[in-house]
Amino acid sequence: MLLTRWKSIARVAGRRFFSSDERERTTKSMVLNFWTMHNDTSSDVQLIDKVLSSPVHKTKLQELRTSTQSDTLWNNAASAAKLLQQLSMLEKREAAAEQLHQTLDESKELFNMALEEGEDDVIASCVASVEAAATSAKKLRAELLMSQPADAASCFIEIHAGAGGTDSCDWVEMLLRMYTRWGEDQGFSTEVVNALPGDEAGYRSVCLKLNGSYAYGWARTESGVHRLVRISPFDSASRRHTSFAQVRVFPVAEATSGLNDIVIDPKELRIDTYRASGPGGQHVNKTESAIRITHLPTNIVVQCQSDRSQHRNKDTAMEMLKSRLLQLELLEQEAEKRKYTQGLGDNGWGSQIRSYVLHPYKMVKDHRTNLQLSNTSAVLDGDITPFIQEALTSNDLI
Repeated sequence: MLLTRWKSIARVAGRRFFSSDERERTTKSMVLNFWTMHNDTSSDVQLIDKVLSSPVHKTKLQELRTSTQSDTLWNNAASAAKLLQQLSMLEKREAAAEQLHQTLDESKELFNMALEEGEDDVIASCVASVEAAATSAKKLRAELLMSQPADAASCFIEIHAGAGGTDSCDWVEMLLRMYTRWGEDQGFSTEVVNALPGDEAGYRSVCLKLNGSYAYGWARTESGVHRLVRISPFDSASRRHTSFAQVRVFPVAEATSGLNDIVIDPKELRIDTYRASGPGGQHVNKTESAIRITHLPTNIVVQCQSDRSQHRNKDTAMEMLKSRLLQLELLEQEAEKRKYTQGLGDNGWGSQIRSYVLHPYKMVKDHRTNLQLSNTSAVLDGDITPFIQEALTSNDLI
């Protein structure tokens, strides 16, 4: 029954092999690919099962289920929404693992049957099925590596222009677009909370907030210097230019659990107000709605001008400041691991974690994992998940 159904699907897809030699070569290649991917994916699924069956995971799941069944759950709507979101996340992971087992078992059975009967169409369909399972397994395995308390938090992504002049400011805007699209694809809500425009184009610095469960866990590996090589649109001679931008990722302090509360003494703050720059309506530009807060003991400076209300800008700026101070606490607790500032360095030559080359050839290469992709348009449109997954799993903690 299953074999008949898969034959029908494959024939509709129009897969055909025209000569016996070509058919034999193609079949051998597909057989090799199938077993390689099936074995690798099975290994990943075994590691996933090990985590999902651990006492820590089972206890956490039971605690969430008990909490969400409490009569007082909705006394605090924000807390209830957070608990339900976390429970949904864990249950989806278990369902995804079960689906992976089913896909691998079914595809293996169908593959062996198709191989005996010489059904090349079904063999090709089995290969495609295992490819999809391999992608899902790698994503789930990366998610399970997010075990730190801050990983479940929302986050701020700061992008600062480095060496490269106007091109670097334009590069910041390109990265902002890339992270915004990636965040939306992951189901996070996105908001630009502060932006300092460049003199001619782009931004000298910009801060993007990603709201959603495990936003920080996914985005934290993006911290570091990003290098762009291209024909500059700002050079009348159309020469190749190299520009740099530094990305910093901070967890939202209020969304973390199991960490010390961040207490800020108002006496340690210097708060300045000023008129917001750039477009934003007459009210934004004619009143001093923008906020700059300086934390005197650490000299940390945060700014916000995204809202017309000075009070809301101040609240957002305080949230950003708490996130920066939280990062300092995390660094002090785990300085030897360097998990929260990996890749950070001088915003220029020799410090980049990833290079985006648009000329004379097209390639995006992550220098930490050596993963490289040639579809630069897709990457700049937000398809950076392969780089993130590879960075998360390169230092395997499972």
